[in-house]
Amino acid sequence: MALYFPEHYRPRLVPETQEQAIKEIKETFQVALAEELGLRRVTAPLFVLSGMGLNDDLNGVERAVTFPVKDMGDAQAEVVQSLAKWKRVKLGAYQVAPGYGIYTDMNAIRADEELDNIHSLYVDQWDWERTIRPRERSVAFLKEVVRKIYGAMLRVEGEVYRRHPHITPVLPPEVTFVHAQELLDRYPTLSAKERETAVVREYGAVFVIGIGAPLGDGKPHDGRAPDYDDWSTENEEGYVGLNGDLILWNPVLESAYEISSMGIRVTAESLERQLRATGKYEERKDLKYHRMLLGGELPLSIGGGIGQSRLCMFFLRCAHIGEVQASIWPEEMRERCREHNIELK
Repeated sequence: MALYFPEHYRPRLVPETQEQAIKEIKETFQVALAEELGLRRVTAPLFVLSGMGLNDDLNGVERAVTFPVKDMGDAQAEVVQSLAKWKRVKLGAYQVAPGYGIYTDMNAIRADEELDNIHSLYVDQWDWERTIRPRERSVAFLKEVVRKIYGAMLRVEGEVYRRHPHITPVLPPEVTFVHAQELLDRYPTLSAKERETAVVREYGAVFVIGIGAPLGDGKPHDGRAPDYDDWSTENEEGYVGLNGDLILWNPVLESAYEISSMGIRVTAESLERQLRATGKYEERKDLKYHRMLLGGELPLSIGGGIGQSRLCMFFLRCAHIGEVQASIWPEEMRERCREHNIELK
């Protein structure tokens, strides 16, 4: 339960005003995101059946929350951890044309999360997915999409400032791109998280490309499941990976602040390569989702998730995610936060 308490912290808004501001940020951003990427809203599940391969196993170690379904012979269902794979199936089912896509409100429970300033048991994010053409499986296209998402964030930051002039903008006008291998080359003595902190402190907003594949030191920059993002394909810039994380500099927490994970999705070829590389091929090749993908039944796509509470927390300059979302917190954490003018919901 590692916590950071900013010196002399005070909330920027009173509770009633903050609740309204959260609503405004969420409404404004999802409209901007949909306009930038050509998305339409769809309804998403809170849980899926176990054994279908649809749920996201994140870094491969987090346990999904499960429960038996009485009217289905006690078949096991599990609360989603994200909708990375479910969205791609829906793109195919809805026959969404290239250049267009879907987004949804994703609500998840991550029981194994380590609780701190930015991590909660409850996860709320905008999950989005867009159909692409074969020629768009490139870093250039990935960067184009990231710039559009970042543009939507700039629009929201400007709107927050218009409504609350004492919350001044901090985002730089453009996002900087760097490959994870370049970060390792630049900061060879630092850990991956320390490298992120160093680069985002300098530039303010950075998209780190290539999350999941081993780098020059034999370690990945960070873990990534093998069956949604393509982190193993060599790209046109001479590195490996067609995915990444969008990270901002958080002036309240004085740290790197991941706001989105996204990427161009695997093909049948890269899925098999990544499953074999992680020792998951025999375990997953016969699951329904993986059979569909390996059989060429799903469209090419790009997609990701953008944290709703994290976005609100950032734009309202909050010190703890519990200031913008209701969840369960250890009593010790509540007490320590209260001592530093942080009131958790």
